[in-house]
Amino acid sequence: MKPEAMARRHIDALLVQAGWTVQEWPSFNLAASRGVAVSEFPLAGGTPDYLLFVDRKAVGVVEAKAEGHTLSGVSEQSAAYAASAPPQVPQVQQPLPFVYESTGIETFFRDLRDPDSRSRRVFAFHRPETMADWLSQPDTLRARLKAMPPLALEGLRDCQIEALQGLEGSLAHGRPRALIQMATGSGKTYAAVTSVYRLAKFAGAKRVLFLVDRGNLGRQTLREFQGYEAPDDGRKFTELYTVQRLTSSTLDAASKVCISTIQRLYSMLRGEEIDEELEEVSGFELDAEEQAPRLVAYNSALPIETFDVVIVDECHRSIYNLWRQVLEYFDAFLIGLTATPSKQTLGFFHNNLVSEYGHERAVADGVNVDYDVYRIRTQVTEGGSRVEAGHYVDKRDKMTRQQRWELLDEDLEYGASQLDRDVVAPDQIRTIIRTFRDRLFQEIFPGRSEVPKTLVFAKDDSHAEDIVHIIREEFGQGNDFCKKITYKTTGDKPDDLIAALRNNYYPRIAVTVDMISTGTDIKPLECLLFLRDVKSRVYFEQMKGRGTRTILPDDFQSVTPDAKAKTHFVIVDAVGVCETLKGDGKPLERKRTVPFDRLLQLVALGQRDEDTLSSLASRLARLDQKMSEADRQDVQEAAGGLRLGEIVNDLLDALDPDVQTERAQALYRVEEPSDEQRRQAAAELAEHATRPFDEPTLRETLVAVQRRSEQTIDTVTQDVLLAAGYDAGAKERAQALVSSFRQFIEENKDELAALQILYSRPYGQRQLTYAHVKELARAIERPPYSLTAEALWQAYEQLEAARVRGAGPQKLLTNLVSLLRYALGQTETLEPFPTVVQERYEAWLAGQRVAGREFTPEQIAWLEMIRDHVAASLAVTLEDFEYAPFYEKGGVMRAYRLFGEELTGLVEQMNEVLAA
Repeated sequence: MKPEAMARRHIDALLVQAGWTVQEWPSFNLAASRGVAVSEFPLAGGTPDYLLFVDRKAVGVVEAKAEGHTLSGVSEQSAAYAASAPPQVPQVQQPLPFVYESTGIETFFRDLRDPDSRSRRVFAFHRPETMADWLSQPDTLRARLKAMPPLALEGLRDCQIEALQGLEGSLAHGRPRALIQMATGSGKTYAAVTSVYRLAKFAGAKRVLFLVDRGNLGRQTLREFQGYEAPDDGRKFTELYTVQRLTSSTLDAASKVCISTIQRLYSMLRGEEIDEELEEVSGFELDAEEQAPRLVAYNSALPIETFDVVIVDECHRSIYNLWRQVLEYFDAFLIGLTATPSKQTLGFFHNNLVSEYGHERAVADGVNVDYDVYRIRTQVTEGGSRVEAGHYVDKRDKMTRQQRWELLDEDLEYGASQLDRDVVAPDQIRTIIRTFRDRLFQEIFPGRSEVPKTLVFAKDDSHAEDIVHIIREEFGQGNDFCKKITYKTTGDKPDDLIAALRNNYYPRIAVTVDMISTGTDIKPLECLLFLRDVKSRVYFEQMKGRGTRTILPDDFQSVTPDAKAKTHFVIVDAVGVCETLKGDGKPLERKRTVPFDRLLQLVALGQRDEDTLSSLASRLARLDQKMSEADRQDVQEAAGGLRLGEIVNDLLDALDPDVQTERAQALYRVEEPSDEQRRQAAAELAEHATRPFDEPTLRETLVAVQRRSEQTIDTVTQDVLLAAGYDAGAKERAQALVSSFRQFIEENKDELAALQILYSRPYGQRQLTYAHVKELARAIERPPYSLTAEALWQAYEQLEAARVRGAGPQKLLTNLVSLLRYALGQTETLEPFPTVVQERYEAWLAGQRVAGREFTPEQIAWLEMIRDHVAASLAVTLEDFEYAPFYEKGGVMRAYRLFGEELTGLVEQMNEVLAA
């Protein structure tokens, strides 16, 4: 058989698999099926190998070539055939839109209706039904991608905006693959969901596949889709479109988004069932270099056009070796999401990196936190050990874990690499855990009293089991304190354990192998303990990423009460994992022993070396995480309007080789700057970045803010009791505080807006705002007064107990209003502001009922929410109804339906009655 005839045989089989009936000229029957491929059909411009008919009309051509023939030059020939169908042949348009070139091994496809249409490699032929669907649409997907409306920027981080705009630019140019690099915790998945929403709504994408490499990441992704609110609609994504997380081999025909592990997708293409345990093993667990690639064949139940877009989350090396054919099966745009791209990743995505946002930038922007490395070294960890013959040792079956004793008849010598694989040395694990325990509150997290949320990385499930028992013993804690979370965990479901680690006080420590080493979002984590080495640079960076995520202080304190804010995390390296060069990433902090004020002085004196600037950037980024809003304003004012994040970014720009090169190109107007030109550009960037620190006011403000935001914990000095008894001077101190407060009022009554309003305006015009009270609180806290509302309240309680009611545990800023009115003699009793508001509310509500106005239970619930908002914020506006807790009850639209046209007047009335 001639090579071209052999190719035709392969092509016939491919066409039949895709639902085409193959016939020969002239004995054809266009009614035989919906799609008919007629071979050797004569046209005006020649005879194509196949003329394709759908619903009795010609739609395209296939030009066949022998196996091994290069196809790029054949496209002109097939396009000429597509343009030469004579009028007597029924056809959908001129030229025919769909053009293929194929050897039976390699196939290219082009839709001539696309803007700037070009051929693309496809795994097989498209189905006739698909072509009919395409022809029913007014334009093609690629045409619609060029006409996408501008991105709505509200609610998106700068890095997400950059990623989305870069991706949509790539799609508009028809580039088949794009890679988004965003640091862990910076919102990759949210950006991806935003992209899917826009592709579905504005580009008419039929279906999107979201691929993950582990089951719990699929469940996490589903929650992201369920929580996403359309910015232009307000409804949830899952209210608008069907999202299916694949747990079987059946694809929901109505699904707009399918979430699947790559393992399950492979089994579906193969027509095989999958062991669900395999879905919980990450691709990082598989040694991609030693396993054969997963090969697939055409599956009519999942034709190549099933998905328009395939998003590959946490893409890494195993995908491109083991699963590459699975990814390339579909005729779809491929979008990769990663925090840690390797050279292989970049190559697979055609070096089309549409967004680049690394860990350092994320730290500068407050999206990530930086990290420190704490090293623990032991003799057995680094060198193994030797047990002489004649000693008894335990023997444990790896599968059943049954143990027995055995007398050694020869010496047992083992190296570090055999630990926890062939030989288990419990005291090696115990020594590391004991050291971690003993140094935890003195050196690793000094001054803390509660074990920070910690994730321990073990070598395998058996190693994890040993670690769990030793941690519980050494910390003297119960089972809830430390949990194993692996795909072999029994009892509690792994997802429930992960949720508890994320949201609950217990467990404090979790031990895992691979299950939560990548992708899983556990924001409260502050410590990563490595008891295993990692060969892969990408995998190591992913594991580090578990600690980088930021968390709001209130959410953080709900699981770790003795912490104020998450400013950094610590890698406790017990195996030297950080000492082998895994990549470019290393901590920004490199001068831990240099005090903050000294570091600022060094920069002001002209020190510009990389370690100094990097360490300063790290300190400032950490300070930014724990500053109050008032401190942030003070720093910005001292910096001449610059935000602290901008200063940190300028410092990182000065250290960034790419920015240095760009600056050198601009300075010297050359394409390839010399090393000297780069050094000069770097020096200029460093001078620009450090210029704000020339101002002593900024340095002093930063040091003052840092001292306000942290305490020194003296764990060395032992105190001695000198005396005990009632303090005779307590009343004198209380009197001094009250006098100081009155002096403050007198000295500032003409300057501070809150005092002006309460001191001199008529009663009906005393309309305080929350901003006025914040300004007042900041003013009394500053020297020389150094007062707080809590201290003043306690002072009045000591002096005038009969006229003062306790402020309670809530530290509300609005209590300052009560203090001021009492100090000015406007009230006879000192009551917490919420109490005053509650009493006024009850009186107002009683008056409404006397006037004949009755409220429904739902209206009462809204009135109580308004009351509580006024108690905490002094006023309520209609705009506030778009936020919690009002939004959860239907927002401003629901309020209008409940109260009608009276709503605006009602809000104004309650503001006046409750807060005046």
